[in-house]
Amino acid sequence: MSETSDFDSELIESLFIKYAKVNTRSDANSQTVPTTVGQVKLAKTVLSDLQDLGIQDAKYEPENSYVLGTLPSNSDKDLSAIGFIAHLDTADFNAENIRPQIHPNYDGQDIVLNAEKHIILSPKEFPLLKKYVGQRVITTDGTTLLGADDKAGVAAIFGMLKYFLTHPEVEHGEVKVAFGPDEEIGRGAKRFPAEEFGTEFAYTLDNGQPGQIEAETFNASEAKINIRGTAVHPGDAYGLMVNAVTLANEIVSSLPKDEVPEKSRDHQGFILVTDMTATVAEAHIGLIVREFDTQKYHENLQLLHTIVDRINARFESPRVALTINEQYQNIGDTVKKHPYIVNLALDVYHRLGIKPNITPFRGGTDGNAITAKGIPTPNLFNGGDNFHGPYEYVSTEAMVKTAQVVTEIIREHVHQYGHRDEKPVKLY
Repeated sequence: MSETSDFDSELIESLFIKYAKVNTRSDANSQTVPTTVGQVKLAKTVLSDLQDLGIQDAKYEPENSYVLGTLPSNSDKDLSAIGFIAHLDTADFNAENIRPQIHPNYDGQDIVLNAEKHIILSPKEFPLLKKYVGQRVITTDGTTLLGADDKAGVAAIFGMLKYFLTHPEVEHGEVKVAFGPDEEIGRGAKRFPAEEFGTEFAYTLDNGQPGQIEAETFNASEAKINIRGTAVHPGDAYGLMVNAVTLANEIVSSLPKDEVPEKSRDHQGFILVTDMTATVAEAHIGLIVREFDTQKYHENLQLLHTIVDRINARFESPRVALTINEQYQNIGDTVKKHPYIVNLALDVYHRLGIKPNITPFRGGTDGNAITAKGIPTPNLFNGGDNFHGPYEYVSTEAMVKTAQVVTEIIREHVHQYGHRDEKPVKLY
């Protein structure tokens, strides 16, 4: 078994800080691939670092903006390949002039991020900080995000690769790595080169604490409802006016009142009205539907159709038009058919003394699109916290722990050759 001391913590930390300083904020309004030039800059930097590390087949693919690399197998066993994936972009928050700050041997007290602006990272507000006492905590200066989501995952993958390259005596199968764009806006993985990647399964290392496994996500769709009214002078409206505002209110009032984000958690789904504009003449409603249970998900989509059809039935011609765009599917439906993928990670957690935490991911990851392309891909963790904002942080030790877990998954895959742990996994 590898120890955390076997990993090049200086390499992991230095790479993370270098990558964090590159503005890779994705842009949903852009139609380029990737959506921002900073992502190309970082992709080419990662490519160069992979080549310097000794990954001989490393390459950057401009058509999809993925960086790919392979650690060749050194085993005589017929082992299937495993993949590890992290994304290069960051969320929709200020990412210009990121200044990572290192706080060695964190003492568990408040961390002053920016004295001038009185911005403080406090364990009173963020109690999870207490878990990082004694570690090298890396934060922002309080004016930007940090980018631990997911540059901590990128750095941890480098830590794993460095371990195997400097320990050629350690048996392993083929390992594929990929670093991609635009995860935060749900576009990057739609271009993921799954056939070329060619692994039996993979893991994303996209946020979360040690021991976390996110083997299921929402099923997700967005819906657009357009309503056509008839505007006439209110004094002459009898029998003529069709008020689009009234119809919009009727639609919203017909939705389940308790199935909303502010009343849902764990495996509970919701229908969220994201926006609405309305006049007498026309109205527009935006919604998103989120549900873990696939049957309930389809029932909620049908509910929208039923509401619209009921209103349209009152008129000679349809007044309400519904458009539904499926965004992603729950990876749990596929992962449940391949329990070895989760059991492999669970076995490693137990051997390393890490308490497992199988949690539902109340959103989507690159794993949704990659799973849909035929490579089951649950999410593990990268060790950071407070993602997408100025209080984001990670520690060097947490990234090293991620690298250790990934390494042990690869080694355990060798150990379980011929006798896989295929016992059913309870995700719910």
